Amino acid sequence: MQESFGSLEMSARIRRDSALMKAHALIDWEGLRPLLRGLYKREASRGGGQEPIDPLLMFKATLLGQWHSLSDPKLEAALNVRIDFMHFCGIGLTDAVPDESTLCRFRNRLIHAGKLAPLLAAVNGQLQGHGLMVANATGAVIDATLVASAARPKSMTIIEHDTDAEPEPEADTTSGDAADAPAAEGHHVTKTASADPDATWLKKGKKSYFGFRVYTTVDSGDGYVRGVHTAPANQSEPTHFEAAVDSADFKPKRSYADKGFSSRANRAHLHKRGIKSALMHKAQRNKPLSARQKSANKRISKTRYIVEQCFGTMKRLFGMSRASYIGTKKVNAQFTLKAICLNLLKAANKICLRTESVGVVRPRRAQ
Repeated sequence: MQESFGSLEMSARIRRDSALMKAHALIDWEGLRPLLRGLYKREASRGGGQEPIDPLLMFKATLLGQWHSLSDPKLEAALNVRIDFMHFCGIGLTDAVPDESTLCRFRNRLIHAGKLAPLLAAVNGQLQGHGLMVANATGAVIDATLVASAARPKSMTIIEHDTDAEPEPEADTTSGDAADAPAAEGHHVTKTASADPDATWLKKGKKSYFGFRVYTTVDSGDGYVRGVHTAPANQSEPTHFEAAVDSADFKPKRSYADKGFSSRANRAHLHKRGIKSALMHKAQRNKPLSARQKSANKRISKTRYIVEQCFGTMKRLFGMSRASYIGTKKVNAQFTLKAICLNLLKAANKICLRTESVGVVRPRRAQ
């Protein structure tokens, strides 16, 4: 399709040195198209009706929304006015822009079809092809971070009755459970359930959290995200270690994790998969750590810190301290999309560092 003068002028105004544009140039987006097939019933039935918007355009728009932490309405507005967004998605000045409902439905299609984990692996594969990510990483670092739910927790409301009303009869506590007894005279207790049934409470130190634990696997070299697994916050970390290991898109030689994941079952799982254990040792009652175990913990900590940098970037730059959607699957999908954005940003920053290291001199503007 021939570009109009307006599209050419719009393309000329884009900052090519921005991280977003460098990340866009790194990826062969058409190579991801096969992974986006099968999202619409119309593809299989070949029936009539309106032609759906290009799935690749929709996926790129979805990434932009997660990169800039935009809601669906704000993403729709940005796609109509921002030149870099239009260029990233391949939208011309006269092309139709997906509305907020279409963007939401497309994201849900990706989730239900299980497309996000393969898309993360495909993007990682292309970065490996550029030499920006280690293809055969020797180590994987696993850890979990808390993400607050988008919904409010369960609440309890006490409504006072009219004092002139006839009091209710006293409860018979001799027969039946006391929990089935009516509330105190003159009060009525109403319990309101949370809109997020999967989110749970967790007390960590002196703080309480309502939400999820997101288990993330990063490579020990540069900290690229290689796998994501999400569970309710109150479920113990060791029980989800196997799922976190299996979520990675590569098989490492050694797996690192803190003492929260230390258990015989987890070490046995690593041994079964042919992965060396680098789980930190945990002291037990009447069984303190030996000098050798303390030394091993120090060595593991020097490698394990890289996953904390990943969590810091996800929460500081990509706004992942709090989820935007309801339910375990959707929170896991959001974190996976943010992981793709994080990996693209790390790759773009590597390009900047390489350019500076070779001493590229840009031409000076004419006076």
